[in-house]
Amino acid sequence: MKTPAENRLVALLGALATREGPNPTSLSGVKLYRISRPLPRHAAVYEPWILIIAQGSKRVYFSGDVYIYDVDNYLVTAVPMPVECETPHASPQNPILLLAIAVDPLMIGELLLEMGGESPSPQSVPRGLYASPLTQPLRDAAVRLLDCLQSPTDSKVLGPQFVREIVYRVLQGERGEVLRALAAGNTHFAQISRVLDHLHRDYAKPIDVESLARQARMSPSIFYQRFKAVTTLSPLQYLKGVRLGKACLLMVQDGYTASAAAFAVGYESAPQFSREYKRLFGVSPGQDARLKRG
Repeated sequence: MKTPAENRLVALLGALATREGPNPTSLSGVKLYRISRPLPRHAAVYEPWILIIAQGSKRVYFSGDVYIYDVDNYLVTAVPMPVECETPHASPQNPILLLAIAVDPLMIGELLLEMGGESPSPQSVPRGLYASPLTQPLRDAAVRLLDCLQSPTDSKVLGPQFVREIVYRVLQGERGEVLRALAAGNTHFAQISRVLDHLHRDYAKPIDVESLARQARMSPSIFYQRFKAVTTLSPLQYLKGVRLGKACLLMVQDGYTASAAAFAVGYESAPQFSREYKRLFGVSPGQDARLKRG
């Protein structure tokens, strides 16, 4: 049986997220989602978000691991990550209702200054994606944020402080060191995160690992080790995952053909794109797009 706070979270999100898919809000970096149909396992690129589910569940597959976030667990992606995800049980009667808070390193840094405590080790390189138990204080903070979104004035005046409270609760959580390492600009994790942001923006351009290492201010060998510690992937594998995930979105959401999507994300050969897509997802790009369009 749901607690009053859980019921309130569902009621508020259901009333505010009226459209299928993402619903923007008046607060920058805050989105609400409604997903009313099951989606098979598919490629996606998760940007840095704190994701709290009020109803339903999602699965994320990354580097051989499965992360489940639901009414009892939230998900954090501290850096952009190419993943696969699925929503097997969504329906119009029981849609997935989700609150997404963008990860803002500047806000995290300000909170850490106020919180005090030890700074993360410069050598810190935690994995950039994790699921963690949704605590009652964090759920209550989410309720307060959603409640204020019902009023434009409340959103403007009170909304930012409730966003800060949610981020604060995540920092206090059992895996809060991941966001701490992101905000401390001198850590290896933060240096790798800047490279990931670059790859996330310029995924269609050729990759030069030595240039990326210089950007991170590391030797190529140390850069490779730290990059793989954060993402579990090599730089080339990461870029491939981002490109294939972006291509999938172009085909499903924008109607691109497989060849057009291949060239749009940086492939010079459509056959090579098709081979790598099928090797990763087990189905050709065209077949996959048709399946996901329903």
